[in-house]
Amino acid sequence: MLFYFKILKYCGTFLKRKIILYCILTVAFVFASSAQGKKQLRTQRAEIAPKIDGKLNDAVWQKADIATGFIEFEPGIGKTRPQNERTEVKISYDDRAIYVGAYLYDDPEKMMSQLTGRDNFGQADFLMVILNPNNDSQNDTQFTVFSSGQQADAIANPSIGTDRSWNAVWRSAVEIVDDGWTVEIEIPYRTLRFPEQENPVWGLQLMRNFRRERSNYTWNPVDPTKGNFGLYHGELLGLDNIQPPVRLNLYPFSTAILDDFDGETTSELRFGMDVKYGITDNFTLDATLVPDFSQAGFDNIVLNLGPFEQTFSEQRQFFTEGVDLFSKGSLFFSRRIGNGPTGDVDLNDNEVLNEPDEVNVLNAVKLSGRTKRGLGIGFLNAITEKTFASVTDTITGEQREEVVEPFTNYNILVVDQQFGGNSAVSLINTNVTRSGEFRDANATALVANLVNKSNTYRIDTEIRMSNVNDQNEDWETGFSSFFRFGKVAGNLRYSFDHRFADTKFDINDMGLNLRNNRNDFGADVSYQIFEPQGRLNSYRISGFINYRRLVDPNTFSRFNFGGRYRATTREGLDSYGFRLNVEPGKQYDFFESRDGRPFIFENFVSLGGNISTNYNRVFAIDIRANMGTLFEDGRDLFTYDFTFEPRVRASDKLLLVYRLNFDYRNGDRGYATRQNDEPIFGERNRQRVTNSLRGNYNFDPFHSLGLVFRHYWDTVIYDYDLFTLLDNGRLTTASGYNLDNVSNNPNINFSTWNIDLSYSWQFVQGSFLTVLYRNQLFSNDENVDDNFRDSLNLLFDQPVQHTVSVRLQYFIDFQGLKSIFKGNKKSS
Repeated sequence: MLFYFKILKYCGTFLKRKIILYCILTVAFVFASSAQGKKQLRTQRAEIAPKIDGKLNDAVWQKADIATGFIEFEPGIGKTRPQNERTEVKISYDDRAIYVGAYLYDDPEKMMSQLTGRDNFGQADFLMVILNPNNDSQNDTQFTVFSSGQQADAIANPSIGTDRSWNAVWRSAVEIVDDGWTVEIEIPYRTLRFPEQENPVWGLQLMRNFRRERSNYTWNPVDPTKGNFGLYHGELLGLDNIQPPVRLNLYPFSTAILDDFDGETTSELRFGMDVKYGITDNFTLDATLVPDFSQAGFDNIVLNLGPFEQTFSEQRQFFTEGVDLFSKGSLFFSRRIGNGPTGDVDLNDNEVLNEPDEVNVLNAVKLSGRTKRGLGIGFLNAITEKTFASVTDTITGEQREEVVEPFTNYNILVVDQQFGGNSAVSLINTNVTRSGEFRDANATALVANLVNKSNTYRIDTEIRMSNVNDQNEDWETGFSSFFRFGKVAGNLRYSFDHRFADTKFDINDMGLNLRNNRNDFGADVSYQIFEPQGRLNSYRISGFINYRRLVDPNTFSRFNFGGRYRATTREGLDSYGFRLNVEPGKQYDFFESRDGRPFIFENFVSLGGNISTNYNRVFAIDIRANMGTLFEDGRDLFTYDFTFEPRVRASDKLLLVYRLNFDYRNGDRGYATRQNDEPIFGERNRQRVTNSLRGNYNFDPFHSLGLVFRHYWDTVIYDYDLFTLLDNGRLTTASGYNLDNVSNNPNINFSTWNIDLSYSWQFVQGSFLTVLYRNQLFSNDENVDDNFRDSLNLLFDQPVQHTVSVRLQYFIDFQGLKSIFKGNKKSS
């Protein structure tokens, strides 16, 4: 409780500052949902559930009402398809599921039906069914079936967009017929969150995609020029007398792991279980008991020369699925949980440290849901184990252990109130508690996303506060804010924003904030078309300007402006674009030095472009290129990079994508090393080459084979003479430092290599067998004169890590078990 009293105290102080302006603007903003006509579809109860085989010959479909008359919203607006390409959808239900039957008329010779992995929108036509049990225009559940038979699902709302990491277990089947394709879908009630209702009215939208044209049609018309997608849903009537089920799903799993590295082989057999339990009609508890993240993908590691930490996206399913609420306020970065240890170890002479790269997650739970009145609540808790590092005396051989991460508890609580069909206000709190003499942290955010009645203007605000206690010292409080006002409808759009963070703002125990000490102002303007014009299907041109200052000291930092243009052709559906960025005059980088002093550079200009040919073709290609330079006396900087990415869709089952990226910086200057507690700068040439290959072969919607290969090579060669940084931001060689008299040679030859080969088989609905083989190589030395071939040979001389893992996960639905037991009782 003491912490929350402190929050009130500091809020009182901050309210005397910028927050007053934000609060006045927020309160003065008037908002409500827009009224509009909605189509309605009345469903009827099925006496006998249809067989999900893609054939529309069940009795229930003979008498069901038809949803038809689909209207285009992309790339054109308001058009309809001819009769031989019409869409007809029927919906029924019973005590356990909603059923969808659809006839999608078309010429099978024109249809596209590429097989892809689940949730991957490849080159295939699709039908999307969107349900909103609360009919609040904000919280959608999407179920997509492709003409190839594959599935995709997602949850979506205007605050977080579309979250495709959400996965549910449901059934579908597709049949290709002479005049198009038919689809049947079974959506069990356990995949949805809804309360018991009398005469319920659900939000319903149906969307059909013709991939060959990249055109989209909806049952209830959509105006893409304004408002979020959910505002344009129709209504589903007639779901009478349905009861929310007991939502208890169990996912027991077992993983066998064989690992070989540098002659040492280890094996391990793990058992665990994931649980999903519907605590109430609208709230679900997710838990991972004895977590196993061994099959999470490789991180794309690169050489980091910058002042900020290198971060990677989350790949552990528990922390990617259903975490939309927790993204509010940008206080939660899930990779903090189970990341590397946070503690330091004091080493004596002749001692070396062997520290683990990760901390083991003991268990994790999350509770989330939303009431009928739009109140969303999310709670996440995770616990990591006490972790030790080994310290060895290189002379005596004696070893000791030091705690580098104590037993740690992570919490996040979110309360989010939606209203008006397009707006929300949220309160978020995160807390990290470490046992013993280790750092604790707490952060709080108040967030508002407000849209006016006509869906033309939007305000986004954030007020964030951090509190950190570093090893039982006094709590240190930091503050951050964000404000943006913009026009979000029509062809011409614009926005103005302000971002502030003082020097004490620090949320990095559970969040991600790469820098603080900022007082930034920005503006954007754009013009785009929503219907084809001339030879273009679409285009968007935009401009931006940014002015940045530090908070302490209150001084100018950076200024830049520029523009972007992107377009898609009408005939070939090829895309292209250009960009320009200009940083005129002196720019002050206060972070490169690592000690707060500015490093000055002047008049930087960069420009680039890209071409992306239509992926519908058997062979397609992406090309991106950029170049930049400084207009500054005494500097000879020139940078360029290009990416060449061809892709071959050899068949509807096989896709191969190769990517070559070359990045060269000649005459770059930056931090090189540290000598006598002083930052040493150097002028350097840097060359990066990345080769990667991705291949997918999908035998059918249930069997797939995947390959990911990546080789990254990076060399950094410094000039012989090195610089020190003067207090005025300029560099000098007067100190006499060079490559021979600094203790650490800054030249780097850095390489990584990894291969990921996987096989996945969904042998029963929601149950998977996954076999994974990986190998990994890593090299880091000073041999910068080695060419590509020599560096590759040196990389292959390093010990290789081979990993084979086999994971079996089974899906158990409590409702299904009840049915089995009831059936057994009746038969007996």
